[in-house]
Amino acid sequence: MKIAFFSTKPYDKEYFQRHNSLHEIRFFEAQLNEQTADLAKGFDAICAFVNDQLNASVIAALARNGIKIIAQRCAGFNNVDIAAARENNVVIVRVPAYSPHAVAEHALALIMTLNRKTHKAYNRVRETNFSLDRLTGFDIYGKTAGVIGTGKIGQCFAHIMQGLGCKVLAFDLIVNKELEASGVEYLPLTELLQQSDIVSLHCPLTEQTKHLVNSKTLGLMKKGSMLINTSRGALIDTRAAIAALKKGKLGYLGIDVYEQEEKLFFHDLSENIIEDDVIMRLMSFPNVLITAHQGFLTDEALTQIALVTLQNLSDFEEGKKLLNAV
Repeated sequence: MKIAFFSTKPYDKEYFQRHNSLHEIRFFEAQLNEQTADLAKGFDAICAFVNDQLNASVIAALARNGIKIIAQRCAGFNNVDIAAARENNVVIVRVPAYSPHAVAEHALALIMTLNRKTHKAYNRVRETNFSLDRLTGFDIYGKTAGVIGTGKIGQCFAHIMQGLGCKVLAFDLIVNKELEASGVEYLPLTELLQQSDIVSLHCPLTEQTKHLVNSKTLGLMKKGSMLINTSRGALIDTRAAIAALKKGKLGYLGIDVYEQEEKLFFHDLSENIIEDDVIMRLMSFPNVLITAHQGFLTDEALTQIALVTLQNLSDFEEGKKLLNAV
């Protein structure tokens, strides 16, 4: 099968070339959108990532160019117009669980860094400043952690926080009986927000969850609490979060995703003027930590992403049942 691979980064090329032996892959650095869709001419399939644009017009263009299947090399598919794909007889597959531990552990890394300020300590020591002033953190042991979304990643995160000695609360439309049996308490969202010292988001982005964290829900949180997002940027109303940070209502914010990340993340913009005033304002807070969607970036996760994506494409080509179809 001939595959057009969009939004290619060096690690994508490394892992897909390492594990591919059946398909012909052409790697494009360009993001998939209306202007680049014609690059798919002559291919059977495309491989896309989280910020590639797969709206109705792009999918129609891909179908005209002969594309039969879109392989998302990620779990989420909120960037895909599913109805348009069905109308154009284009199959969508994804990687539903590449490594839940990778993302859950990155959420922990954000928590630990924000709390103990190791990023600031590192920079100080490199400048021979050994002062401990303004580096005070808090014991995570004994705190209450709220997990919003208890799928595979949320479940891993809940177990991590239990291991650190936290009381763990959870909110999800479906109760995970295994988690509940381990001591996790399911509560309505309002009660979870009111009781949690740390809130971590692990739910998918849907019409119902967009801006789940907004001025109203932020108002329910404990003063000085910590909010972590390693799921999808638009779960948080960023302007509302900025307002809460300015008032001191929100004590810490750690995000690996951002609702306007499409033009920023995965690119080196160190020599550019950033026109996004919202993220620049976020970056000005001393109690905000931003990473650029790297939660998935482990050897294990990248290996699984490549293996599952390639298997999805092989199964389609061979007419087998697609276990990971959307």
